[in-house]
Amino acid sequence: MTDTATEVAGAAKALMPDVLERLDALVRIPSVAFPGFDPEPVHRMGQAVVDLFASAGAEGVRLLDVPGGYPCVYADLPGPEGAPTVLLYAHYDVQPAPESQGWSTPPWEPTRKENGRIYGRGAADDKSGLVANYATLKLLGADRPCRVILLSEGEEETISHLEAFVEANPDLFACDAAVIADIGGQEVGRPGLTVALRGDVACTVTVRTLANPVHSGEFGGAAPDAMTAMIRILDTLHDENGDTVIPGVDSGHWDGAAMDEPVYREGSAILPGVDFLGTGSLADRIWMKPSVTVLGMDLPNTAEASNVLLPSVTAKLSMRIIPGSDGDAQLEALMAHLRSQRPWNCVVEVEKVKVGHAFRVDESHPAIPAAMDAMREAYGREVESIGSGASIPLVASLKKVAPDAAILLWGAEDTKQSRIHASDESVDPDEIERMIVTQTLFIREFAAAM
Repeated sequence: MTDTATEVAGAAKALMPDVLERLDALVRIPSVAFPGFDPEPVHRMGQAVVDLFASAGAEGVRLLDVPGGYPCVYADLPGPEGAPTVLLYAHYDVQPAPESQGWSTPPWEPTRKENGRIYGRGAADDKSGLVANYATLKLLGADRPCRVILLSEGEEETISHLEAFVEANPDLFACDAAVIADIGGQEVGRPGLTVALRGDVACTVTVRTLANPVHSGEFGGAAPDAMTAMIRILDTLHDENGDTVIPGVDSGHWDGAAMDEPVYREGSAILPGVDFLGTGSLADRIWMKPSVTVLGMDLPNTAEASNVLLPSVTAKLSMRIIPGSDGDAQLEALMAHLRSQRPWNCVVEVEKVKVGHAFRVDESHPAIPAAMDAMREAYGREVESIGSGASIPLVASLKKVAPDAAILLWGAEDTKQSRIHASDESVDPDEIERMIVTQTLFIREFAAAM
């Protein structure tokens, strides 16, 4: 480790008690931005992030109104004349945490366990990114070596309005490098720079067969049930191996670091004896092949089920699309396939929900070696170039307003144990500390090189 890295690492370690205390306070705010949830905690969280960055010395940090959605936290912090601009991003909204997920600790109360991890909704995704950005500002100090733009959004986990806002206000977000602190390596202590993101497109499909519910004994056997028709339609989305097979939907091959199977098996919580889906390498299947999922369905639950044929059923589908593909074209291919499936001439209606574009990092950008060097120093080992099946829609918008900017995707959300979006989400404090060191070293090196 260089003298500079040793100095930064020492400063980060000394700051960690403060960082973790602030993380605890953020986790306690149930900032779920989904429609139907109380908006008050989301607004409270936005103000908490303003206060967080103000305490780190961010002059003029404020909430910006985002038309149609929750405000974003924004600051434009000056640097030396001629220095590059680095944008630091994280999001302050979180996924819901229903009891049905099976939490072993209260999701809105940060809990430390014997393994050293901190448990709670948002502890990893993405309040760890918020406190990492806070600490990075603290370590850079008032004489920061470059201009820094702070951007934190409140709708990343739902249908975000920030992308349109960014594209409508390009001067606010133009930068030379955007650091997206909302992802992570395969496991704790194993550095990974994400160089590809699958996109996420979604639609609903409604199947209608009857004008109204009818008795399943009196009419079943000739009158078609909408649920049965829906099952037949959904079955066409995968082949016998579990691969997503839809005409016009792209597939590819991953050429970066391999996905570690034990890491993936533990992180995915696959039951013993249950097979993986699909064909090809594990990395191909989760980073460079499409994957369609039924997210939900409107139909009676088992407690309310009665002896009737259902007249209509609606399902919401999400499809992860590969880096390099066109999101609009991929969604249209999925929707066209669904419309073409009409068992027993049932009525099929398909509606678009959203398009989240896929992304591939330009690894030839001069910021990438600086990022790799910084991460190598912070972790003390070589850095993997990895992919992610997750989608971060803002990335595509940032590339529109700053086409020559580097996009750096990293964070403290390790694949193996973080369990983001699920029960018992958690983060390792040491991983937050390493990311603080990484980001601080990167900004210093990148500013010096430009």
